[in-house]
Amino acid sequence: MRLKVYADRMSQPSRAVLSFCRLNGIDFEEIKVDISKRQQLSPEFKEINPMQKVPAILHGSFKLFESHAILVYLASAFPGIADHWYPTDLFRRAKINSVLDWHHSNLRHGAVTYVVNTVLAPAVGLRLNPKAAAEADKVLSSSLSKIEDFWLNEDGPFLLGGSQPSIADLSLVCEIMQLEVLDEKDRSRILTPYKKVVQWIEDTRTAMNPHFAEMHNILYKAKRKFQEQRSREAGARTESRPSKM
Repeated sequence: MRLKVYADRMSQPSRAVLSFCRLNGIDFEEIKVDISKRQQLSPEFKEINPMQKVPAILHGSFKLFESHAILVYLASAFPGIADHWYPTDLFRRAKINSVLDWHHSNLRHGAVTYVVNTVLAPAVGLRLNPKAAAEADKVLSSSLSKIEDFWLNEDGPFLLGGSQPSIADLSLVCEIMQLEVLDEKDRSRILTPYKKVVQWIEDTRTAMNPHFAEMHNILYKAKRKFQEQRSREAGARTESRPSKM
């Protein structure tokens, strides 16, 4: 009955599920599904998740996909999980569900579309789409504004005024951390106006230590790689300009 987690750490939802397991001492086997190599489209993985996306889990004979559903399952199925992650209180739980539902069509839609169409598309064999990026930028900014003014508009440091993080904090922060792969000026432009969001990210980072750095190290490596690539491209453009006499 050892839990198997099929994931790619470049995937925001995968990091949320893996982080939850680490934070709560759940014994699990991490099975990498490399998105850049399209391993999620393999017949073998389709047996685990017919939708062919990560993350997915196998617990005994029980299969489950969609990260929010997985987080709810893990918080409910394993003994000793602290109540703050997914409270037994019906009203508190319903509010956390509302954040998770909102996330998919707002923050996630904006963040993943923007990052893919400004940085990541070539790595998965796609073309950058500036128009899609511009539209996603608006969705992303609107979503961060909603987090700033609504979801963080209570006394506690975490979403919905919590004194400790919930699975909603974990999911949304892992989403926002994907912005690490952007050019630093662009990332700063997007996040700096939202002071409460920036502080909430730091509070969640602290609450997740030491596992936060472990789970997001892949992003820091990708960031350095993209920075080096941009520097080489800038240098090549400079060298190709005709010299002025």
